[in-house]
Amino acid sequence: MHDFEEISDFIEREIIPRYDNFDAGHGRDHARTVMSQALQLSQHYPDVDKCMLLVAAAYHDLGLAFGREQHHTHSAAIIREDMRLRRWFDEDEINTIAQAAEDHRASSGHEPRSIYGRIVAEADRIIDSDTIVRRALQYGMKHNPGLDKEDQYQRLKEHMREKYDYGGYLRLWVPYGDNARRLEEFRQTLADEEAFRKLFDKIYDSINNRLSK
Repeated sequence: MHDFEEISDFIEREIIPRYDNFDAGHGRDHARTVMSQALQLSQHYPDVDKCMLLVAAAYHDLGLAFGREQHHTHSAAIIREDMRLRRWFDEDEINTIAQAAEDHRASSGHEPRSIYGRIVAEADRIIDSDTIVRRALQYGMKHNPGLDKEDQYQRLKEHMREKYDYGGYLRLWVPYGDNARRLEEFRQTLADEEAFRKLFDKIYDSINNRLSK
């Protein structure tokens, strides 16, 4: 029998602080949002073990400590190597949790292997225009600091189209929530050059203003 309160306390104390080492788009708030979204989505799946789901969501981005490109596989390895989790879960459960973390990435190229992976992947799809652009821009400004504003805009627009546009690699795995509607709204903004540029300018300026203080 899993102790949800005990596991939640462990995550808050030992796991959430590790997100302080990542970029602003993948900090504590992001981890907590994915955890909260996952638990909300799990209400539609009564057979899902909420403790397993919570751990998968909490650990899903820890692999960023080893770089972005393979962070999902590193997150899965971190789960499998964390002996503290054996206090609550057996090997099969650990494997399911690790697979869910590994399968969360939008560009992974394959469908999540379990309902846990589908829920975590969907919970990680925070489809809000401002949030999407802000996170991508924060990442671009941190990892490509030599790019000027126009170059950042071109890089961002290309990435947004590759990921979110019709035929893009992002896929939604759970038919609940507002993500499908919000994705369509964002696609309309992306298709409108003037509207997308206005959104970019607003967020770019807000980030610069905060950094200059």
